Amino acid sequence: MDKTADTDVTSLISGFEQLADRFVSGLSARFAALGNVPVELENLRASLAAGGTSVLGLLFEIVLVVALVAGVYILLARRIAKASATSSASRRFFAGVAAIVVALVIGFIAARLLAGSGVPLQTLHLWTVVTVLGFVILAAVRSLLMASRRTEFAQERSAHLAALVRDLSLAIGLAIISTTLIATLRLWTVGPALGDLLRTGFAIPIYVLFAWAVWRHRRTMAVAVAGPRPRSRWRTRLAKVWPAIVIAFLIITFLTTQAALTMGASLRGSAVLLTGLIFLAAPHLDAMIGNWAQRGLESPDISILAAAGRQTARFTVVAIMIAMLGTLWATPLAAGFGIDLREVVKGASGVALIMLVAAFLWNVVGAVSVRALRAELPAAGDDEEALGAPRSRLGTLVPLISAVGKSSIVALALLSILVSIGVNVWPLIAGLSVFGLAIGFGSQTLVKDLVSGLFFLIDDAFRFGEYIESSGAKGTVEKISVRSVSLRHQRGALATIPYGEIGKIQNFSRDWMIEKLTFRVAFDTDVEKVRKIFKKIGQDMSANPELAADMLEPFKSQGIGEVEDGTLVIRAKFKAKAGRHFMIRRAALIAVHQAFQENGIKAVPKPLTSNPGAA
Repeated sequence: MDKTADTDVTSLISGFEQLADRFVSGLSARFAALGNVPVELENLRASLAAGGTSVLGLLFEIVLVVALVAGVYILLARRIAKASATSSASRRFFAGVAAIVVALVIGFIAARLLAGSGVPLQTLHLWTVVTVLGFVILAAVRSLLMASRRTEFAQERSAHLAALVRDLSLAIGLAIISTTLIATLRLWTVGPALGDLLRTGFAIPIYVLFAWAVWRHRRTMAVAVAGPRPRSRWRTRLAKVWPAIVIAFLIITFLTTQAALTMGASLRGSAVLLTGLIFLAAPHLDAMIGNWAQRGLESPDISILAAAGRQTARFTVVAIMIAMLGTLWATPLAAGFGIDLREVVKGASGVALIMLVAAFLWNVVGAVSVRALRAELPAAGDDEEALGAPRSRLGTLVPLISAVGKSSIVALALLSILVSIGVNVWPLIAGLSVFGLAIGFGSQTLVKDLVSGLFFLIDDAFRFGEYIESSGAKGTVEKISVRSVSLRHQRGALATIPYGEIGKIQNFSRDWMIEKLTFRVAFDTDVEKVRKIFKKIGQDMSANPELAADMLEPFKSQGIGEVEDGTLVIRAKFKAKAGRHFMIRRAALIAVHQAFQENGIKAVPKPLTSNPGAA
């Protein structure tokens, strides 16, 4: 055993040593190859001369074509922007596509007139396509980052966001130019030394510009990544650390690219650039789509299926980005290992389709739940008292039904994915059935809780937000699960009671309540006068719009209840909606106190009872 471990350690150390030797030798070779740069420059001049041009001539042609294409595209884009206020989204899209096509056609015509044919023509075609593609990428980045300006940013925040877009556009533009220049050198079969020098020379300022832009506008980027309110906890935390994540990604990418060059396995510049753009754009695009989906969820004019489709769009965009990254990096790796890509694509497509359908069904259940619960809340919206008001029976059952539905969707999706990749799920289902049966026989208390909870919900014994009292605790129903109910006491304590231990329930928030009040006055008090005072108080309270909506019967006198030690005990009552009687009771006591003072009626304190046994 020890010999085997020693052998593994020795092999590991040997592998690291070989890797280090290879890296050092590759680094030495890169530095030694720099001496061949003058020779390769001379070969480039010769190649250009053979093609009927020169370095300055080719540069002039490239600049001319790029300026012409850029000018046409910018002119058409501005005209489209001016007309966008009066046109639909589909027309703006087709107008944008038309601007791209026109710019490409003019660029190709200019390239044909300047270069004729051969490699010079291919070079100008390359710069024409990249120019248009670069403007499209920069416009997409700008639209993506500025999408939250109207909802989350004040005027000063909008200016900060525009500065972030400007700095990132500069870095992205330099990256596109450098990648195109290296591709141009490959067309002219330039040697590796010049290509390595230019690749490294451009990479350093590009990565520095990206890191500088992210660090300079880190707060603005964090707010943009956070997205619209309300924000989840994980989204807020991600937004705070996102600038640091981006900078770390840039450093790792730069080191990885240089290490690959040193090891003799250079990475494709287009793949690195596209990966960086996807990584940078992912959270901002998710925030924009999330805002769009939230508006659809809150709008009553949009159907539940359409709102669920908007929510599913977030999942679809993430899946597309993962597929793009897999195509960029996993495809060459799979080809190197001899893996059949068609089978991989077929299996991945099946899994993606199942996950897409499951995500849509999940969002349908979520949209139904959100709209059902929103219908339960009054128009007060953010009022704490309104948000904590008792819900209807539907509002109480919807969260439970939603949780069960979502759990079922996840379980069916997992089983479907296992079946699609060729896993036999019947032994797993049988094992889970036996395991569940064993739990059922062994956990009688759990079964009792589940069954008791089911009957409590069927009997509609309590609802979310109601104030109840059980044999073990009392408070407002704050949470209802499949096994227990959580009660929040008025002092703040939270009690979680399994359904099997609840016993008798007394509900103080159902339908209505009669509140009875007692007043002790002097024996010679005019009872008829008190009755008229109470009647006037009842009329005033019924006329109060803040109280009338919750009063079912007005405040009125019940006459003399009893006589104690020469004191008249006068009773009064009113009928109000359950859970709303506290505010009415407080208003009635204030009104009675003021009326007694104005009419000279003295309240008599209740006499203290003495303890005969106290000495």
